[in-house]
Amino acid sequence: MSFDLLRSLTGPQDLRALQDSELQQLAGEIREALLTVVEDRAAHFASNLGVVELSIALHLTFDFSKDRLIWDTGHQIYPHKLLTGRFPEFSTIRRRGGLMGYPNPVESEYDLFVTGHAGSSVSTVLGMKAADDLLFKEKRRSVAVIGDGALPSGIVFEAMNNAAGMETDLLVILNDNKMGICPRVGGLASYLDKARIAPFYNGLKRDISWLLNRVPVVGESTEKMLSSFKDAVKSFLHGGMLFEEMGFRYIGPVDGHDLNSLRKYLELVRDVRGPVLLHVLTEKGHGFEPACKDPVRFHTPSPFVRDEDNEILPVSSGSGRSYTEVVSETLHNRMQSDNRVCVLTAAMCAGNKLEQIRADFPERFFDTGICESHAVAFAGGMAKSGMRPVVDIYSTFLQRSFDQIFQEVALQNLPVVFCMDRAGLCGPDGPTHHGVYDNSYMRIFPNMIVTAPADEQEVPLLLDFALQSSSPVSLRYPKTAVDHVERHLAPVVKGRCEVLSEGTDGTILSSGTMLAQAVRAAEELQQQGISVGVVNARFVKPIDEQMVIDAAARGFVITIEENTIVGGFGSAVLEAAAAHRLSTDRFRILGLPDQFVEHGDRGELLAELGLDAAGLVRTATSLAMVQTDSH
Repeated sequence: MSFDLLRSLTGPQDLRALQDSELQQLAGEIREALLTVVEDRAAHFASNLGVVELSIALHLTFDFSKDRLIWDTGHQIYPHKLLTGRFPEFSTIRRRGGLMGYPNPVESEYDLFVTGHAGSSVSTVLGMKAADDLLFKEKRRSVAVIGDGALPSGIVFEAMNNAAGMETDLLVILNDNKMGICPRVGGLASYLDKARIAPFYNGLKRDISWLLNRVPVVGESTEKMLSSFKDAVKSFLHGGMLFEEMGFRYIGPVDGHDLNSLRKYLELVRDVRGPVLLHVLTEKGHGFEPACKDPVRFHTPSPFVRDEDNEILPVSSGSGRSYTEVVSETLHNRMQSDNRVCVLTAAMCAGNKLEQIRADFPERFFDTGICESHAVAFAGGMAKSGMRPVVDIYSTFLQRSFDQIFQEVALQNLPVVFCMDRAGLCGPDGPTHHGVYDNSYMRIFPNMIVTAPADEQEVPLLLDFALQSSSPVSLRYPKTAVDHVERHLAPVVKGRCEVLSEGTDGTILSSGTMLAQAVRAAEELQQQGISVGVVNARFVKPIDEQMVIDAAARGFVITIEENTIVGGFGSAVLEAAAAHRLSTDRFRILGLPDQFVEHGDRGELLAELGLDAAGLVRTATSLAMVQTDSH
């Protein structure tokens, strides 16, 4: 495809010059552009296909150089990026130094927040609207686009309650495609299913109530009849009643792929006073049949190409089994042998490879939807009653439940196991998804045991330890293929490290899956005549203090972790050294710097940050030179 229209767009203002037929052509070009991206990299796909017409209609109706638009969650931002003049750079999306796969204010004035977590759009756009009303005389409209998967998040209802109380002019567009990453779950999902088949409703509940409440009542039978009539009207208008009762005027449902209809209803609600919810029905994967049939697989598919018959041909990635798969398989095995073990996730069944657990143990599998705080408190309740709950959530998403980790788990000293997937650098997903803070935020809580497997062999050992613990345990692992470090595996003892080798010049203390890099670095250093030992720390908390004392006695000490340096494993080592009055002149802490790391291939990012074998060799060589000079 030549992409003639996309190439001609300098910004949304150019859309208004296009005829209806050209707008349809533009929608086709956008979908084709999305297909070119997923031919050579993993990228969010089906969700973007589903919002093409909605994106065009929004930019035709509003002027977002002044008006406000926030996408929640931002992974469906690709059509918006194409419509706001970024087609020339679109081929760089999710590559190091290229466009981010989420909104990014650095790229464009049309991106207001970097939104990678669900649920906050209504809150932030309400805040912007309140500020705009105070600061500007001209009216600025505010729009939040939120998916049905994100809608159950508690913060959404907090924001809607606040907006209704303020009677703010605010438009919330509910992008209802019956999906999160997986099919939506819960009572609100059932409610929206009913709303999908309800007749169109334009928010006239208040007007109908005004009329009914003025019908004269004569006698008891008439009163009963009128009451039944009111109930019938409410039943007929079921789709919008929840939102109407919350103080929002509900309009919909509207076909999200009928561009003309979308424009009409967006123009209708643009200047309505007070908060409005426009219910838009879309199809995840719309316009590409394989994605429509299997939107879970095509949410973020592995690279693929199409043959001449438009059939899908996968492109081999060459990666082996992942830590996610090993954890899921191990959990499945433990659930077979212990009926107390149960698994909870927050709308990440597919991402965490839990489909087999859901199929084989449906009574012990709980998907709470995008409600991480609830999931953790739920797990606390299960643990209190005698179960062994495993909370399987991405590291970066678990941050949303910080208070419940504190109050409902750590404070109660309950045996909840936190399996934190995507710990460390998440590659092209970027700073919203890098799970680089969990060592730091988990180890501050009393009673919490903080650990990480070094390779595939340690996953079952540490999971068994965690499931047998009487205290909460956090266990982290990255989004990558598993490592296998050859060694005689030491048994797991709480707070004890595993010594792989001892060196006469120094020691590398490795946390988690940095062990393979540490072993490789020690081998390279040995060839240079520098003798460096390698220790698998296993535990960030409680830390093996004797390990720190012994390492300091042998020479320089390097700690390495795929976590922020602030408050992480290296900090724990320094705290132990200070407690034993050890000199830390020859200590070096390697980890993530105190800044947000942009998107890029995980291997590239680790190398840039000095968190690979080459970086360890450089650090050790410089320490060895200083050590030699001082002697």
